[in-house]
Amino acid sequence: EGGAVRLSWSVEASARDGRHHFAARVDAETGRVLALDDRVDRDTWGAPPATYVPDHAPLARQAPALVAARALPRAGSYNVFPCESPSHCAQRLVHDPADPDASPLGWHLSGADPDTYASTHGNNVTAYEDSDADGDPGFSPDGGPGLVFDFPFDPDLQPKEYRPLAVTNLFFWNNVIHDVLWHHGFDEPAGNFQTDNFGRGGLGGDRVHAEAQDGSGFDNANFSTPPDSLSPKMQMYVWSPGALMDVLAPPDIEGGYYFGRAQFGAQTFDLTEDVVRVVDADGLDIGCSTPFQNADALVGKIALMQRRDCEFGVKALNAEEAGAAAVIIYNCEVGSPDCNAMSLEELTIMGYGSVGEQVTIPSVFAPRTTGLALLEYLPTPGVTARLYTAAVYRDADLDAGVITHEYGHGVSNRLVGGPADITCLRNLEQMGEGWSDYLGLMLTMRPGDTAGQRRGAGTYVKFQPNDGVGTRLAPYSTDFAVNDFTYGRTSTMGQAHLVGFVWATIIWEMAWELIHAHGYDPDLYDADGTAGNQVALRLVVEGMKYTNCSPGFVDARDGILTADTLLYGGAYSTLLWHAFARRGLGASAAQGSTLINSDNVEAFDLPVAIATEPGAEPPAAFRLGHAYPNPFREEAAFTLEVSEAQVVRVGVYDALGRRVAQLHDGALAAGTAHRFTVDGRGL
Repeated sequence: EGGAVRLSWSVEASARDGRHHFAARVDAETGRVLALDDRVDRDTWGAPPATYVPDHAPLARQAPALVAARALPRAGSYNVFPCESPSHCAQRLVHDPADPDASPLGWHLSGADPDTYASTHGNNVTAYEDSDADGDPGFSPDGGPGLVFDFPFDPDLQPKEYRPLAVTNLFFWNNVIHDVLWHHGFDEPAGNFQTDNFGRGGLGGDRVHAEAQDGSGFDNANFSTPPDSLSPKMQMYVWSPGALMDVLAPPDIEGGYYFGRAQFGAQTFDLTEDVVRVVDADGLDIGCSTPFQNADALVGKIALMQRRDCEFGVKALNAEEAGAAAVIIYNCEVGSPDCNAMSLEELTIMGYGSVGEQVTIPSVFAPRTTGLALLEYLPTPGVTARLYTAAVYRDADLDAGVITHEYGHGVSNRLVGGPADITCLRNLEQMGEGWSDYLGLMLTMRPGDTAGQRRGAGTYVKFQPNDGVGTRLAPYSTDFAVNDFTYGRTSTMGQAHLVGFVWATIIWEMAWELIHAHGYDPDLYDADGTAGNQVALRLVVEGMKYTNCSPGFVDARDGILTADTLLYGGAYSTLLWHAFARRGLGASAAQGSTLINSDNVEAFDLPVAIATEPGAEPPAAFRLGHAYPNPFREEAAFTLEVSEAQVVRVGVYDALGRRVAQLHDGALAAGTAHRFTVDGRGL
């Protein structure tokens, strides 16, 4: 404090409903609170409609099913979704999935407990429903003496009707994530989550408390991470029905579309009508000025207008007074008023504003791409669409991408800075949300996936198709036509999920660079495997251990490069650098202060050692003349010949890709040669 060290107590207290886990530093002499932190990572997967009331009615509470010690078999069977979600594969009975190395006693027995659980409790996780949000373990399904957890799923039923399956699926995926990541470096010494650590290092007593269909929230999920030896808590919520649209004509754009919801107006609806573009008093499709020039054409129709210039509620009320039956507001152009740094495909929840409570018709928010697709066919040949809300809620306990994302918060909090201090990811440029998205993508990847395909985060719970936008600014893809985000875009971002999305985009690019070069292997448990996806997962998990506390993107990049050096002798450094540089995290990228993002500077260059490798031709505008001596000794010199006038940055980088000296940063005249010298003794 103020540059001085203060002796302090570390005090932790968790709210009963699990929504807060406070960690305080209390001055040992004065009792004054020096610092206070909430260690619950809250996500912004979605926002509920105003009228949504979650079903908090719990099932009958019961004690965990127990049998005599060692009486049950180690292997269990689980009828679950061994993929991202029910939209991605069918339910399947999986037999004996526990990994014997990561979970030597199976999933239902704890070495510190004389009993074997016949329910969803074990050494790595205890899973149960907490629909009444009291924080106490609720219903857990009983697998019987054979540990068979076989419960049906009916997508036409509400989540409360399939709670045994929801808890089972949550238990299954928590254990799978535990076992896979154990092999890739999130083991006992690294601070993983286990009741008994089997004498392999670290502190035990901290299995995950996974709460299914938690009643303390909705349309979201969270994860709290205390230090090693204290159990984290995962809270998974049910999701309210989304606003959907089926375009019935014209054929070119037929299909399903997903929208953000309004907190005002009708919350359940089902209507089929023509879509009509609004022409307001100013001749625009913004809907802020009245009277509308085409009011007669809007009567009974679905009014389409652009976001800009006035409140959502004002637009919707103007349309309703003109006679419209429903409203679609599509996102405005990036950089225009109200849009700021929003992407073409970003969704938002429309708030009441000053007049929203007067609106009675349905109103939805569309990504700009959807709005432009509709406009292309208006007024001729015209668009006919069904706009409706789904009747059945969905459950995040069935979305493995969301489950893995939440678990990933525990992984990054324990690994960055070490398991004893989990306060390292509270700065603005930290990548916690990105690491979580990446783990979700990697653990749900399937054979046949391609680099350019659209992978949206949370598409199932958002009622979207599998290639939907998901809950981020764009789907994850290496195709720049789908996702063109680079490091420089973070300079205008002030929200952790947006920043994390860019980081996940960059390391997803890295993963596919490795897969293209070294192939794909579905065996994620093989951390010694040489397939690209196996290496990519290992590098990112290990890389967190070598990432600074309160990190920026450059720190995390260098952590991965360090992991490559230590694990593989730098064998993948060229591939890594090409992927990083492609997304703006090249050799001379600068993160500045990690407490702000406005000073982030992207760069697309490679380290000199990699840029001048055989086969890597330098840009036509300059050429490396000669270097002496080569290899490098105490002192070295090289010349750079410039054919076109340009700004040139010249730097020296170590084997990990970190810049250790900058020799030039400025304009060089055309047709000139420049000599640079490096004194290695001073680096």
